[in-house]
Amino acid sequence: GPSRATRFDQRHMTHRPPFKPLAAALTCALLAGCNLAPRYQAPELPVPETVAPPLAQGAASTDAVALTNAGPMQWQDFVQEPRLRELVGMALANNRDLRVALLAVEKARAQYGVTQADRFPTVNASGAASRARTADDLTTPGRPSTTSQYSAQLGFASYEIDFFGRVRNLSDAALQEFFRVAENRRSVQLSLVAEVMNAWLTLDADARRLTLARETLRTRAQALNLTRRSFELGATSALALAQAQSSADTARVDVASFASQVARDRNALALVLGTPAPDALLPASVTAATSALAMTATGNELPTLGAAAAPATALLAIPTDLPSSALLQRPDLRAAEHALRGSYASIGAARAAFFPAITLTASVGTASNALSGLFDGGNGTWSFAPQLRLPIFDAGRNQANLRVAEVTRDQAVAQYEKTIQTAFREVADALAERATLDERLAAQASLVAATQRALELSDARFRLGADNYLTVLDAQRSLYAAQQGEIALQLAEQANRVTLYKVLGGQWLGADAPGGG
Repeated sequence: GPSRATRFDQRHMTHRPPFKPLAAALTCALLAGCNLAPRYQAPELPVPETVAPPLAQGAASTDAVALTNAGPMQWQDFVQEPRLRELVGMALANNRDLRVALLAVEKARAQYGVTQADRFPTVNASGAASRARTADDLTTPGRPSTTSQYSAQLGFASYEIDFFGRVRNLSDAALQEFFRVAENRRSVQLSLVAEVMNAWLTLDADARRLTLARETLRTRAQALNLTRRSFELGATSALALAQAQSSADTARVDVASFASQVARDRNALALVLGTPAPDALLPASVTAATSALAMTATGNELPTLGAAAAPATALLAIPTDLPSSALLQRPDLRAAEHALRGSYASIGAARAAFFPAITLTASVGTASNALSGLFDGGNGTWSFAPQLRLPIFDAGRNQANLRVAEVTRDQAVAQYEKTIQTAFREVADALAERATLDERLAAQASLVAATQRALELSDARFRLGADNYLTVLDAQRSLYAAQQGEIALQLAEQANRVTLYKVLGGQWLGADAPGGG
């Protein structure tokens, strides 16, 4: 008969603690802590320590905003015009490029979720049932038989214990990709805000040019009528009449040209917004320039800019003597850095391929030949199947994959440094432009005043007969060109602020700086 030890084992078999493969797998996973990825080190900035315009070293603007590391400046604080703020909000809600960027972020987030899930075992529950009939000739008694089998299981298959950090590094690379795409979305948004502002400012400038051209046409038409009457009375030569006609026709051509340009500017603004811009949100100069009301002549008035002389909006001033570290807040630089970090994680995953990989397959459940007895005592089942894979010969595939990862890292470093240098140049160029704008605006304003005075004097001398009409025409052309130049410079000054806001990544507002009103 059976021995005492055998009978003891048979009596106590059901009292032994059940084997738990899931707990064993989780314990092994907790032991996995080796990471073969190289330690990340940010490259040194390949640019000077400060970004400052060469012509304004040590100069400080009285209305400059202090630069801090408090985070990106909100565009609502930068934009001072309520109508422009509302248009920017419309663009952020309707622009298709930004919508594509947002969807790319959602896709990257989902992809990171897929790779993150690989770090944990996928547990599945399964149930099966089968019935089979055996033919007469295949059974020993010669009678047909019917068998049934029912089972229910809970387990996982091919779960890799991440001893060397391969799965974790793949997950980290996907996370950095998600961060990179998110920064690209921020870059698209920043570019969109700047594009809306530039389109709005350009529309305002062209509308003011149109107003100036119409005012110039009105005064030149008045002068043409006076010259024609003087010619009819014999007081003026045919040459003076032809010169006056030429001057009026030139202004008429400019009116038609600027009217067409304003229409194109509105179309460009609508494209950026993703929807037509309401008339109430356009610059006031557009309404004045496109008004259908006829302008009546009231005396021989000289052309002046009037209300159209000033830009439609004022943007915050720009700080001087910026540290180059401020460029690191730009979204394109942050995106390049996340790509660089991801390449380090990819190296860790490639290195892990040289080491053994352990995968586990385990399940627990119950089985019975009758559905009613499926969960009865003694019907429990389990299986545990660990597998070890050790690379022996792969014809250099793992070494080549590692080299690819290392070269990708080196490319990311070079791209990161190039992005920094490009950003430095963009900021330096914008600041160099900024350094002379105030002087150019002051000189242009003085030029407008001088040509205005020259026109008044030449017109008075012509009326007194002391000079010919050619002098008046030259003075008119000079004043018109000076006024058009002043509008162009005012647009350049505002566009320069927009450019600086964009190339600095919106990173130049102090915590105590006043917000836009």
